[in-house]
Amino acid sequence: MPQMSRQDPLIEHHTVDYVPLAERHGKARDLFTLWFSTNIAPLPIVTGAMVAQVFHLNLMWGLLAIILGHLLGGVVIALASAQGPRMGIPQMVQSRGQFGRYGALLIVFFAALIYIGFFISNIVLAGKSIVGIVPSVPVPASILIGALSATAIGVIGYRFIHTLNRIGTWVMGSALLAGFVYIFAHDLPPDFFTRGGFNAAGWLATVSLGVIWQISFSPYTSDYSRYLPADIGITRPFIATYLGATLGTILSFAFGLVAALATPEGTEAMVAVKQATGALGPILMVLFLLNIISHNALNLYGAVLSIITSIQTFASRWTPSIKVRVMLSSVILASCCVVALGASADFIAQFIGLILALLLVLVPWASINLIDFYIIKRGVYDIASIFQADGGVYGRFNLHAIVAYFIGIIVQLPFANTSLYVGPWANLVDGADLSWLVGLVVTCPLYYCLATRKQTQKVRAVKLGYSD
Repeated sequence: MPQMSRQDPLIEHHTVDYVPLAERHGKARDLFTLWFSTNIAPLPIVTGAMVAQVFHLNLMWGLLAIILGHLLGGVVIALASAQGPRMGIPQMVQSRGQFGRYGALLIVFFAALIYIGFFISNIVLAGKSIVGIVPSVPVPASILIGALSATAIGVIGYRFIHTLNRIGTWVMGSALLAGFVYIFAHDLPPDFFTRGGFNAAGWLATVSLGVIWQISFSPYTSDYSRYLPADIGITRPFIATYLGATLGTILSFAFGLVAALATPEGTEAMVAVKQATGALGPILMVLFLLNIISHNALNLYGAVLSIITSIQTFASRWTPSIKVRVMLSSVILASCCVVALGASADFIAQFIGLILALLLVLVPWASINLIDFYIIKRGVYDIASIFQADGGVYGRFNLHAIVAYFIGIIVQLPFANTSLYVGPWANLVDGADLSWLVGLVVTCPLYYCLATRKQTQKVRAVKLGYSD
């Protein structure tokens, strides 16, 4: 690894500002290791176990649904990530170019809420993992250890996060493959290949879960690609992100499914992992704990960027220093720890339910973001306007984007099947939340028509001689 120069400090000094071309560094493969390693974690493994335990699919149909869902959803996260080198700014700041300077605030708020929700859930999960490994450590101390470790990584920032995930790719990837080998090298239950079967509802629910999983990362993918050289293009970042995100999640979901089938029916997911992997179990638990902490740094990093983006919306000339980032990280840490220490036994399940419900607001945003970047503006934005107090050429509010966004949310509600709200048509396919599909199908063409309407009117005016 090359030594760091004065221009490439260990602690990141950029926040929501534009990364100058002279300070760009890294390679597209860094995106592969980031998203691959990030997804080798307990949460996707637990979710993969649901394919057998909740949706009652067998191994073959379960794997097919897992692969298809993540391959489809991976297109969204990869397209969002590929925007980073071209723009050189975080994803939420870029939204000003689509929604207007103040119009983007609502999106930033939802993104911050999702980051903080995942941060709290993961520090609770890290605390429980520490207690599981070292029972003598009190739960409050375990939660604080997990939170402080993630905060330290998040404060150091971009470079350190990428470095940890380069290491994690080899360590976690090897550990997971070893777990697969161990399971299949030992006696499997007689019903391992036949438990469950095919049912349309469970299969579609699994596909939808894979798509939603990938889309949930899209609000902050370019945060981790914005330092790459601008001339790296679109294709290489897209491929690296797509392969990393899809392979990592497919392997983790598949591991959860295999562990669930390799243990007696009804065994809790992480208990199933420990039982199915025998002597490897304790090692995997330690590695999973380390990965929870590393992954949680991304949530803190994104939450801080979102809060800074919100403040900077009203103070266009303000550029926060490293001290400000540390202070904001400390405030978020303290607040989240207070919530985590008072969390109920089913807190993680409740919060994950809330986060999945919030995906209703992410699907229309992702639709508008991708249509605007790749089809309407084709990657050409006025960066200076994005940071101007009045929004420059993008204005304070872009009504076309805002109208399309809210309609995109409204059309999903009848089909929503979440812990917070169940729509009247949610059970068209029992157990499958297909609201995301409705959101994509409606928002993409609607925004395109609204955004290009004004351009079409201008062209007609010129042809008729009414243009000044």
